[in-house]
Amino acid sequence: MTSSYQQQLDAKIERIQTQFSEFNPPSLEVFASPEQHFRMRAEFRIWHTDDEMFYAMFERDADQQKKVIRIDEFPIADQNINTLMPILLTELKSNEVLAKRLFEVHFLATLKGEILVTLVYRAPLNEAWETSAKQLAEQLNIKIVGRSRGQKLVLSDEFVIEELQVFERKFQYKQIESSFTQPNAQVCQKMLEWACNAAESSEKDLLELYCGNGNFTLPLSLKFNRVLATELAKSSVYAAQWNIQENQIDNIQVARLSAEEFTQAYNGEREFRRLQEAEIDIQSYQFDSVFVDPPRAGIDDDTLKLLQGFNHIIYISCNPDTLHDNLKTLLQTHKIVKFAMFDQFPYTHHIESGVLLEKI
Repeated sequence: MTSSYQQQLDAKIERIQTQFSEFNPPSLEVFASPEQHFRMRAEFRIWHTDDEMFYAMFERDADQQKKVIRIDEFPIADQNINTLMPILLTELKSNEVLAKRLFEVHFLATLKGEILVTLVYRAPLNEAWETSAKQLAEQLNIKIVGRSRGQKLVLSDEFVIEELQVFERKFQYKQIESSFTQPNAQVCQKMLEWACNAAESSEKDLLELYCGNGNFTLPLSLKFNRVLATELAKSSVYAAQWNIQENQIDNIQVARLSAEEFTQAYNGEREFRRLQEAEIDIQSYQFDSVFVDPPRAGIDDDTLKLLQGFNHIIYISCNPDTLHDNLKTLLQTHKIVKFAMFDQFPYTHHIESGVLLEKI
């Protein structure tokens, strides 16, 4: 590792160890990132001048004024994104239809080399744009989606298929344009393996809250009799169901519920037609373990109370502060037996962490 990356990683390790020391956790397992070409997503503004057009990002100066930073290469992004960036820009510049009122360019790549490009405009997209964009997509062997206010044009697919390896098995994931996916695929694979190691093989069932597109659901399903996964976003539920079928896994059901709604259903406080329509009987499950990967806000109080009834809790967190706060409740009934940090976002202050909790 270079000294600059090691220094920022060491700073994150020290921060996490200091913040959580009051809980006396076991030794921290640290999963580093590649130093370059680790981001599978990148988004840029397109900056227009009288005689030039280039990728741009912004930073604030000492007076908090936005300063335009020209981007000719982006080493933290996937190598295929870096290779495509100048080629795509040259083609866009040479085509007045594609260049006019172009506002942003978004890249979504996979470890297998597939790339989807979203072109965002400040003007409506017409037939001429669609014709030119299709030609460009074929020429560069990429997928293109066009967006403007209230308009979205999908030329072929609005998704890429990622392949992540977990131990000896490869899993296929549909990743939909503009939907959340893990940005650092190589660290994501380490997270999946850590979660699977944390989950002891069980003849009972797993509850997963906030399942997204099934990123963790698929490999974890191999450790349990059945899995009930919950997710509220329709696009993520659709992707998760596609991923389950594509990977030929038959012991997962996905319920379109928020964590709060699941808690209400599980406690018998509310009935949901969505569960009936999906033929999901929550009471038929014999839950022993729960996996949670909540948003930055953490877990609500009612759901925390629900989790306290499970023997095993695997908690992946994108916000150490809310994890720390949630643990104040969960450690009333559980103890930490595994503690990990995943450097999903090198060169930023963001930290992804994980704990395995067992009932006292």
